[in-house]
Amino acid sequence: MSRLSAITLGLVAFAGTAQAQEPRPLCADRPGLGTPACTVDAGRTVVELGGADWTLDQDSAQRSDTLIAGDLLIRHGVTPNLEIQAGWTAFGTVRTRDKASGTVSRSSGVGDITLAARYNLSNPDGSGFSAAIMPYATLPTGGEAIGAGDWGAGLILPISYSLNDTIGIALTPAIDAAVDGDRQGRHLAYGSVIGLSAALSDSVSAALEAQMTRDEDPAGHTTQTLASLSFAWVSGDTLQLDAGAVAGLNAASPDIGLYFGITRRF
Repeated sequence: MSRLSAITLGLVAFAGTAQAQEPRPLCADRPGLGTPACTVDAGRTVVELGGADWTLDQDSAQRSDTLIAGDLLIRHGVTPNLEIQAGWTAFGTVRTRDKASGTVSRSSGVGDITLAARYNLSNPDGSGFSAAIMPYATLPTGGEAIGAGDWGAGLILPISYSLNDTIGIALTPAIDAAVDGDRQGRHLAYGSVIGLSAALSDSVSAALEAQMTRDEDPAGHTTQTLASLSFAWVSGDTLQLDAGAVAGLNAASPDIGLYFGITRRF
């Protein structure tokens, strides 16, 4: 009996350990405007890649089309509550057409590098009430086409709450030392994203978001307002495909954006 008890206790302990090592549900930064509060499991890595991201911005004088490809984000879990991130855009091109003269100009190049750390304060798997703090910095490695031209930094405070197994709400306030429009120096920018997410099935989810950002560039203060609708399909808790659309709600915002991407956990 004592031997049987020992074997039973050993199996129970093994089962408990195996269960504790099971990966969390995949929680990607993509898609959408906001940032999730969850963090990557300790010792695991998540790679997120934007396949293509097209943005149209036009007024009575000109039309600008921006296409970004290879927008890469690598996230690694350091502890159960802490992850580190590195992001880089492999290619971007901007085409601008003057409506009066018909003159077209083009520029292209690589983007800046972004480094960040996210520390979760409550429920790192993103369940229930989850909150995190995320400082980040951008390094001016990009060209004139899509690079900022100088270093920048900021702080994001992601917050989310699951109302039930289907519906969740999220808030992403942020404050930035954003790079000036003349590519030298920094200024204050701040704003927030609010979103509503819904699980449409076991593998498909959708999110509806709105964003307002105040940018106090010395060349002129602006307030952008955006609306976003995105969809994600998850396969086996390790792979996600996503697509989304963004619409500008005022004259200071880009008119429309479309994108798709993929996320893989290792």
